Amino acid sequence: MKDIHEAFTTFKNEFPTLYSKYEEFGREVHLNGGPLPEKVRLLLKVVISGASGHHRALETHLVKSKEAGVTEEELMHALLLLIPTCGFPAFMEAFSTFKK
Repeated sequence: MKDIHEAFTTFKNEFPTLYSKYEEFGREVHLNGGPLPEKVRLLLKVVISGASGHHRALETHLVKSKEAGVTEEELMHALLLLIPTCGFPAFMEAFSTFKK
């Protein structure tokens, strides 16, 4: 996936060893952390990013999910699940990122 945030590209360039270790850890957790299927893992990352208000992460995980074949309807359903747990304002913040 192409970097979508300039700050992330800068981090990778300025700290290549740290980035490599970060990327390796993330890949290990994602691929070998447990039994969840790929689509579920991707949707969880979208919802976690939205729930925690990390909009750059949400943008990144939306792009990764779409590239992996997660549908707009599946993403929307996942984001709607924020409403009863995190509240409507948290959902609206994530929804506005989704609609960009």
